[in-house]
Parts: sequence; structure tokens; C-alpha cells
Amino acid sequence: MQADIPDRAVEEALRSVERVRQREASPEVPGEPPEGGVAVEVEGRAEAPGSAEVDSLKAQLELSQAKSRETLEKLKDQHDRLLRAVADLENYKKRAAREREEIQKFGTEKLVKDLLPVIDNLDRALLAAKEGDPLADGVKLVRASLEQTLARHGVKGFSAMGEVFDPASHEALMQVPTADQPPGTVVLEHARGWRLHDRLVRPAMVGVAVAPPAPAGDAGVDEG
Repeated sequence: MQADIPDRAVEEALRSVERVRQREASPEVPGEPPEGGVAVEVEGRAEAPGSAEVDSLKAQLELSQAKSRETLEKLKDQHDRLLRAVADLENYKKRAAREREEIQKFGTEKLVKDLLPVIDNLDRALLAAKEGDPLADGVKLVRASLEQTLARHGVKGFSAMGEVFDPASHEALMQVPTADQPPGTVVLEHARGWRLHDRLVRPAMVGVAVAPPAPAGDAGVDEG
């Protein structure tokens, strides 16, 4: 079977093969663009058309890195604010717990202060009662019951008789000149002191011993 090939097609094919051979045989001249390409002159040197795309990619990369650093700084700032908020919340919880404990322990302080004069009056009534008075026995029972009830809620009384005067727990109402006790000793108690747990509710009302005045004959000795 034989195919008819036009002479023109054969000549065109031969010319194409010859051009390919010539390109392979001759080296490319630096600075000249490849066939079908366009050279770009940048700062005195010829560059391939792809260099502009590389510069664009570099610019995009730098912009992306800058935005990443900015985002990282924002995240760090938000993280610090969250840490401070958590710390503030923990401090608030601790403070609220302390306040709740304070209320539980000392919430009855005002009521206790109002009841103390009642106990003082019972004590005065017992001091004024006659020996063997049956009414006094009833008052003693009432007073003892009241003090036991207060003790269950952390309220306890204390006496200052015979102790050294302590301004943190005692309130001096008077000075008592006496030689029977050293100066500064509590020798008279008008009312006992009271504490609610470890807090002083009322100091003991006391009289404090002082040295008696010297006799008039000992005021001085005349020099001869």
C-alpha cells in the first residue's frame, strides 16, 4: 500500500529538522532570551520573566510573617489578661471565703454585746441577795444556763483579778492606792471581760493598784 506525500510537506519537514540541529549545535548567548521568551532588564542585568513572580512571592511571605508576629503579640496579650483575670477570680474566692467565715464566727457580736449588760445585772443581783435566799438560787441557775448557751457559740468571760494590768484586755476605771499588791496589779473588778472566739468583745472593767502616798513626816529631812 503506498501513500502519496506532497513534495512541499517533505521539504518543510526537512527544514524543521535542520533548524533543530542548528539550535543544538550553537550555544545560547548570555542575556538573550530563549525562543518565544522576553528578557527583563533589572538593575543593569537581564532576568528571566519568572523573577518578577519570585519578588512578588517574597513580598507576600514577608507580609504574612509580619501579620503572624502581630497575631502572636495579640494572643500573648490576651493570654496575660486571662491569667490576670483568673488570679483576680481566685483572690475574690479566697476573700469571699474569709468574709463568710468571719460572718459565721462573729456575726453574733452585736447580739452578744447587748446580752452582756443582762449578765452584769444578774451578777449584781446575786451580790445583793441575802444568804440562803431561794430566789438567789433561781437567779444563779438562770445565769449559769445563759453563760453555758453563750459558751456553745464561742462566747466566754474572763476575770482580771490579781493579774497585771493589760491595756489590750483591761480597761482601768480607777486607781486604788494600796501596799498589799504591787503597782499595776488589778485589785478591783467592776465587770468581767468577754471574748467571742479570739476577738475581744468587751474588756474587763478594773481598778489598778498604785503605790500609796508617803506619810507626811517622810516628805523630807532638814539639813543641819
